[in-house]
Amino acid sequence: MKSPFPCGRQQRRQFLADCGLGFTGLALGALLDSQSHGATDARLPHVTPKAKSVIWFFMNGGTSHMESFDPKPALNKYAGLTIEESPYKSTVLDSPFYRKNVRDFSGVPRDLMATVYPMQIGYSKRGHSGIEVSDWWPHVGDCIDDIAVVRSMWTTDNDHAAQLQFHTGRHIFDGFYPSIGSWVHYGLGSLNENLPQFVVMGPPPGDCCGGVGAHDASYLGPEHSGVRMTINPKNPLPFGTPGDKISRKERRHQLDLLQDLNSFSAVEYPDDANLRARIKAHELAFRMQMSVPKIVDFSAETQATLDLYGMDDKTTKGMAQQSLAARRLVEQGVRFVQIYDGGGGGGGWDAHSKLKDNHTRNCKRVDKPIAGLLKDLKQRGMLDETLVVWATEFGRTPGAERSDGRDHHPYGFSVWMAGGGIKGGVAHGATDEIGFHAAEDRHYVTDIHATILHQCGLDSRKLEVPGQKRLDIDHGAPIHQIIG
Repeated sequence: MKSPFPCGRQQRRQFLADCGLGFTGLALGALLDSQSHGATDARLPHVTPKAKSVIWFFMNGGTSHMESFDPKPALNKYAGLTIEESPYKSTVLDSPFYRKNVRDFSGVPRDLMATVYPMQIGYSKRGHSGIEVSDWWPHVGDCIDDIAVVRSMWTTDNDHAAQLQFHTGRHIFDGFYPSIGSWVHYGLGSLNENLPQFVVMGPPPGDCCGGVGAHDASYLGPEHSGVRMTINPKNPLPFGTPGDKISRKERRHQLDLLQDLNSFSAVEYPDDANLRARIKAHELAFRMQMSVPKIVDFSAETQATLDLYGMDDKTTKGMAQQSLAARRLVEQGVRFVQIYDGGGGGGGWDAHSKLKDNHTRNCKRVDKPIAGLLKDLKQRGMLDETLVVWATEFGRTPGAERSDGRDHHPYGFSVWMAGGGIKGGVAHGATDEIGFHAAEDRHYVTDIHATILHQCGLDSRKLEVPGQKRLDIDHGAPIHQIIG
């Protein structure tokens, strides 16, 4: 049969498809390599890295800064007065955000009319640094000399979509953008080809709050999104296995067939990002299914280590398992581990009422496991190269809501960081006397992102993607005052 092409030559794409699966796979690999060459250049460190990996704890719902890492005794002093009656009426009214953002019901701004609500727990100066920490956080308080607390955070979303905003830097009305975990994944690449490089544990924000957008890669491509993982040794990757009725050998055959079929499709659609991600996922799937169960098998850990995390207490066991798994993941080269606490809906820390009961219960669940992780990393010599971040979408109001709770509060709240070249025993920035405004050294949430990227050796401006415009505030600025 005469060739339809001059000189008997076929179109390159058809030629590759006709040459068989082996050569097609080779061609596809070369194609993907050439397409990712720019990303490889981007992954070269822009500055000297201090951290190899990041462990990110996020408290969904809004932890009260005044009853955690920014105690405010003035709340007790003015308790029972309305904001109007207190010395802070003008402070509140002069807020650049107040009239635009504070939620208003029936024409009555609730913060203005609310009474000042006293602190619901005591506090003390901890460590050699003497930083004040709430008595609800005794174990993390023991680690305060390894921690830098940033007490002057602010954001603009006064509702729970602030969970999305904290992870992407953008208000939900702007749409969905790459999350901080995805930027780290995109910028640094892999240290272990047998494990996902961006792992997510715990229940994520509800759909009303941005949902999986908080660990999504958006325009960076789905291959840079977080991979959900559970602490179930039989099925730690619930979205990456076919179920326990399929044998390992059968699964291997399934994946081989899928890869062959996807390889043919990739020759026809070389610019399909979702297809490229699917092929990479299938190639990685079997290796992950063999490797990830070992991460959540704690049988080789000493009893002392298990006790350090609180594995023996049913109250702390859930977070203990996730925290220990996080250490094991970064030990094996995983770049970013994101642990949500209290996810779903508005979030478990959303204490509009019964704040004392809510925070007593929640702090008890997470305090010892998080501190256990810090202590474990330190004693293993891993804290210097692992950046640990504790965050929440906003703080809570100085005034009472429903008599025994606090409302959402984006104008001033706290975040802390430890390890990865961050100074320990530092309290940076400040809110005013009652915790209303971030008053000194104010930081928008992307300053946390910029600090993480900087410690990982990355400059976000050198990671820009062609055709995607980012605002200056999207990049943020590293908080050099807390960097060692």
